Amino acid sequence: MSYTVLLETPSPEAYRSLREQCGLSAKSAQAAARGLPNGLFAVQILHHGAPVGMGRVIGDGGCFYQVVDICVLPQHQGRGLGKVIMAQIMHYLRDHAPVSAYVSLLADGEAHRLYAQFGFAPTAPRSVGMFWKPPAA
Repeated sequence: MSYTVLLETPSPEAYRSLREQCGLSAKSAQAAARGLPNGLFAVQILHHGAPVGMGRVIGDGGCFYQVVDICVLPQHQGRGLGKVIMAQIMHYLRDHAPVSAYVSLLADGEAHRLYAQFGFAPTAPRSVGMFWKPPAA
């Protein structure tokens, strides 16, 4: 199978579809339309022109960077596409993140094995990841 790397933010529709098909939490059309243009970097993996994987970097462009939305459709997993996505992200970070920047990510399940290959290490017990979810209106 042939794949193409596209260094471009996915459309809100493709973004939402990939997240849901990969088992990530759903995002509303409004949230995707508002958030995606504010990312620092994005990579997509296309198969016959259709997105089958993605990853993004968000943050302030100086002090803090966060790797998010790493996913590959289940039927395309096991082909090294996650590594391709992470390699593109690492290339961006090496070229753009200052030495003093804090680059973070949250690893779901066994994904920590992939991220460790790119130099990421657990923060616990020094720090513990936490989140806040806005209350429903």
